[in-house]
Amino acid sequence: MTTHRLVLTSLLAGITTLWSAAGTAQTPPSPDQVVAGLKQNLAESQKRLRQYEWIETTAISLKGEEKSRKQQRVYYGADGTLTKVPMGSAPAAPPPEPAGRRGGRVKERVVENKKDEMKEYMEQAAALIHKYVPPSAALIQKAKDEGKLQVAPAQPGTVRASFRDFVQAGDSMAIDVDVKALLLNALTVATYLDKPEDAVTLDVRFGTLADGTSYSAKTTFEAKAKNIQVVIENTGHRPLAR
Repeated sequence: MTTHRLVLTSLLAGITTLWSAAGTAQTPPSPDQVVAGLKQNLAESQKRLRQYEWIETTAISLKGEEKSRKQQRVYYGADGTLTKVPMGSAPAAPPPEPAGRRGGRVKERVVENKKDEMKEYMEQAAALIHKYVPPSAALIQKAKDEGKLQVAPAQPGTVRASFRDFVQAGDSMAIDVDVKALLLNALTVATYLDKPEDAVTLDVRFGTLADGTSYSAKTTFEAKAKNIQVVIENTGHRPLAR
């Protein structure tokens, strides 16, 4: 999920710069301009982000109670592959309840089944998220060609690029950019897993490093029907030592 920071530089050039070049604060860039800017700068964005390493903290909560938390050192390898190295050790699992009675063994199996279901669900969620973050240049072009991209002012000083049916029918994605500061503010997605009833949302908030490099500071994934929330925070950025 850390690779969704690639969106920032692309949108910076593809939306805010083009809007400024148009010489008006009232007329947003056209969909053609947005798509052209995204395609042009995607490769450059990825190159810049490979110069850093950072700490990724992931917390998973169920029914408002945090169930797991892990930290990983994240960086791009020499071959361009995103690498994540676990930090520290995972907390010890609680001791199992006595299983001398049949009821105890049944309860243990139920707990294990729930753990397996949770793991499978989170794997499906992670795969879905990566279809949106970073957004595919091909899907952006497709949305534009099919008339499913709209660009308009969101609020004073901010422009919003809105997409519908971006990855699958009935979903939506919106990207907000602060025109004055030339920074990406947020990326939000409303979508679903297997069927529309299994709705999930994604909210990404961005930060900026001292040299102007922007990154995804906090990502929140929510599946309200299952009372699951996943929060990913990226901190401690520093130049990567090769």
